[in-house]
Amino acid sequence: MNHKILSLAGKELPEKKMKVSGFTIIRNALKFDYPVVEAITSILPICDEFVVAVGNSEDDTLQLIRNIGSPKIRIIETVWDDSLRQGGQVLAIETNKAFDAISADTDWCFYIQSDECVHEKYLSSIREAMLKYKDDKQVDGLLFNYVHFYGSYSYVGNSRRWYRKEIRVVRNDKAIRSYKDAQGFRKTDNSKLKVKPVSAEIYHYGWVKPPKAQQAKQEHFHKMWHDDEWMKKHIAATEEFDYSQIDSLEEFKGTHPAVMQARVKALNWSFRFDQSQIRLSPKDKVLLFIEKISGWKVGEYRNYISI
Repeated sequence: MNHKILSLAGKELPEKKMKVSGFTIIRNALKFDYPVVEAITSILPICDEFVVAVGNSEDDTLQLIRNIGSPKIRIIETVWDDSLRQGGQVLAIETNKAFDAISADTDWCFYIQSDECVHEKYLSSIREAMLKYKDDKQVDGLLFNYVHFYGSYSYVGNSRRWYRKEIRVVRNDKAIRSYKDAQGFRKTDNSKLKVKPVSAEIYHYGWVKPPKAQQAKQEHFHKMWHDDEWMKKHIAATEEFDYSQIDSLEEFKGTHPAVMQARVKALNWSFRFDQSQIRLSPKDKVLLFIEKISGWKVGEYRNYISI
């Protein structure tokens, strides 16, 4: 993108050139009700290209992505190795395929998972951060805050089980690799990325699906981590996911991204969380109180170095 800005004298000056590429992976989007179209289109306005690695699916996922109809989108078709059932490593392998397909002249790579979205109100500040740190080679990526929705579009997780921050923009450096189960990134020498925080949030919708779709997703998803014996012991044999098994939630007071409005209006199941039923241990209550008043999450896992 080569936008123009005004100098103090009122003259139009060319803005620094910068190329941004989005990337994601997806498989069986329709079968498991992933909002992948919304995920892609939520950041498409600030991307010059968007690489989508579409895995071998049992539904019309490939056509779903083609139907977005943007000339920015480039699809690569991949085959997932279903024999990999430890640590979710197949997700990182597939993510790296998409990352490696990004054009060589790209500056920043914006990774978004198929159940995440960015509110349009954050796009300008994200782009400003990209421009600010484009030539600062100490900065490997940008760190985002997270909002985790659960059960419906009206509740968000507020206990210690949810991660608060993660890297979603990385420099176009192929020494950077998707890490473990593709939640974050590290370098090939296993060193953590040095990142700058950006004043923007990622909205995570992975725990908002019709109960039947959520149960099907759980049954499929855990196969990337565990063998059949573990599955039999830990995944309930039921048709619908039980959303009531959650420790603590709070009401969401904000607005959803424009691209998510149709899904929000189409919600066709009922879920309510009774605040009197919060199930937190005395220890967790103390730790959450400390976090609330200080911003410090005791014992927080950080797969990054904030600079």
